[in-house]
Order: sequence, then structure tokens, then C-alpha cells
Amino acid sequence: MKGTEKIIAHIQADADAQAAEILARADARCAEIRETYEQKAKEAYAETIRAGVKENQDRLDSMERLANMEGRKAILALKQDMVARSFDRAVEMLVALPEAEYVALLSRLAVGASVSGDEEIVLNARDKKAVGDKLIKAANEKLGGGHLRLARDTGSFRGGLILRRGNIEVNCTAELLVDLCREDMAAELAGVLFG
Repeated sequence: MKGTEKIIAHIQADADAQAAEILARADARCAEIRETYEQKAKEAYAETIRAGVKENQDRLDSMERLANMEGRKAILALKQDMVARSFDRAVEMLVALPEAEYVALLSRLAVGASVSGDEEIVLNARDKKAVGDKLIKAANEKLGGGHLRLARDTGSFRGGLILRRGNIEVNCTAELLVDLCREDMAAELAGVLFG
């Protein structure tokens, strides 16, 4: 039986060698696959990091642009507010002219707006009391025998006047006069304030 044991041992040795060879090939193939997928995993990881960095940079850039835009809007709003305040201040200065200058201005406005010389002048309550009679006298003199008169009612404007004949009114208020100058002067004023 020694011969049979030798044959079995030989077959066993061949089988072990073949199994070892198959295991070695399988290990090599597994190592190959592992290396390929590790490389793919590294590439996927690097791509994910690059995409994340790009996405965060895009968000940061977008937030920065938005913040800059909001900042410019706030500055523009502030500038517009300052320009508006300047025109409000112009109205205040206009109605605070010394009495003689204010009466002269109002009489020029009344004469310039008068068509018939027979209109009534609407003033605000303060001006009616302070300069109403002087205005009527000065305007009628400039018209050379005009018949302008003070209206019984008063207006709710800061200064200037409204010339009225029946249902027709000509607005010569300080607010309107300054508003009419606003379009022409707003850019110039902004240049002076912010240039």
C-alpha cells in the first residue's frame, strides 16, 4: 500500500500546489481590484473635496456680491436721503427769507402767474397773517393797478402761494418751486455733496 499512499500523497501535493496557485492568483486579483478601487476611491474623494471647495467658494463669492450690492444700495439710499434733505432745507430757507425779500419773491410769483390781474392769492396761515397785506400791495403795484386780493381760506403748504381764479389754480408754493428745480439740480447737488 505504500504505492497507493505515494500516489495519494502525490495527488494531494498536486492538489495543494494547484490550490496554492489558485489562491495566489485570487490574492493577486484581489490586490489588483483593491488597488484599482482604492485609486478610484482616492479620485472620488479628491473630486468631492474639489467640488465642495468650489461650491463653498461660489457661495462665498455670491454672499460677497450680495453684501456689496446691499452696501451700495444702502449708500445710495443714504445719498438720496441727503439730497432730499438738502431740498427740504432749501424750502425751509426759502420760507425763512427776511420779510422784505420774501414779500418781493411772492409778489414776483403772483405777478408772473397772474393772467387777468383779478385773481385771489391763497397763502398759508402764517404768511397770510405776517405778510398778506404787504404782498397784495406790492403785487398790485407791480401789475400797475391790479386787483389781486387775499383769499379767505388758507393753504396747508409751507410757503409760497397759490393764485386762484374760480376753479383754476396756479401752484406757486415753495415746495413745488423746489421740486421743479430738483430734477435739474439733483445730479449737481449729489456731485457737490459726494464728488
